[in-house]
Amino acid sequence: MKCNKRSGQLWRLLAGLLGVAFCSCPRVHADNTVRVLVWDEQQVIPKKVYPDFPGNFIADHLRKNEALTVTSAALSDPKQGLGSEALQKTDVLVYWDHRRHRDISVSKSQEIVDRIKEGKLALIALHSAHWSLPFMIAMQEKAAQDALGRLPIDERKKASVKFQGQLERKLPSASKRNFLDVEYQRGENGRVKVIMERPNCAFPRCCTPVQASVIRVVNVGHPITRGVPKTFELPETEMYDEPFHVPEPDEVVLDETWKGGEYFRSGCVWHLGQGKVFYFRPGDEDYNVFKQKPILQIIENACLWLAK
Repeated sequence: MKCNKRSGQLWRLLAGLLGVAFCSCPRVHADNTVRVLVWDEQQVIPKKVYPDFPGNFIADHLRKNEALTVTSAALSDPKQGLGSEALQKTDVLVYWDHRRHRDISVSKSQEIVDRIKEGKLALIALHSAHWSLPFMIAMQEKAAQDALGRLPIDERKKASVKFQGQLERKLPSASKRNFLDVEYQRGENGRVKVIMERPNCAFPRCCTPVQASVIRVVNVGHPITRGVPKTFELPETEMYDEPFHVPEPDEVVLDETWKGGEYFRSGCVWHLGQGKVFYFRPGDEDYNVFKQKPILQIIENACLWLAK
C-alpha cells in the first residue's frame, strides 16, 4: 500500500510538471504545426515576375513544409486580411507591402504589436515593409523598451517615454548615426521623463537601377540560416545603404554589400516583450529575388524559429 501511495504521488507530480511545461508554451496546437499568415498588399503592377503576386508565391513555397500551416491574405480581403480572429489564429505574420502603407490603421498596427509583445505573434517584415505601420510601431516600442531598460528598476516604474516629432516616413541624413538619441529628465517627485528620437525606419540611399548584391551570413549557426550558404549572390536586386534608422538589433543575422561599397544589415532580429520581429531586406516585386533558393530557405527557417 505504501508503494502504491508513493507511486500515485509521483505520477501526480509528473502530471503537474508536464502541465506547467505545456501551459508555458502559447503555440502548441492540435496538429503541432506553426500557423503562418502571409499578407501582401498586392500592389497593382505588371505581373512579369510574380503572376500571382509575391505573397502568394512565398506562401506556395512555405506550404511545402509539413510543419507549417499557411494562409494567404491581401489588403482587398474582408477586414483587410488582418482581422482580430485571423490574427488570433496566427503564430507568424509574414508581411509584404510597398505603396499602400497608410491603408493599415494605427490601431490595427498597434493590435499586431501588442500581440507580439504578449508572445502570441511574431512578425517577419519583408523589404519595403520597413515603412509598414506594424514594423514602425514595433520599432518605436522596442526603442522605448530599450530606453526604459537602461534605468534602475525603481526608476523604471516611475518613468514615461515621449517621442519627438510625429510618426512619419522620411529619409535620414547620410551622416546620421546608427543609434537613437535619448535624454533622461528626472523630476523632484522621482519621476523620470524619457525624451526619445523617433525611429523613422529608413536609410539615406536606395533603389539604384537593378544590380547584383552579395549576402553574407554573419551569425553562423543561427536557426534562420540553417542550410543557407555562408555567402551567396543575388543576380538582381535593389540597393539599400546604411545607416538604417532603427533601434540596435538584438541579433544581426545577415548583411549585404554592393559593388559601389554600399552596406546594409539585411537580416535583423529584435526581441520585443515576449515576442520577436525579423526584418529581411531582399525583395522587390520587379526582380526574381524570391525565386532564389537561399531567400526562400531563410523565410522558411524564420517562420519555424520565430514560433518557438
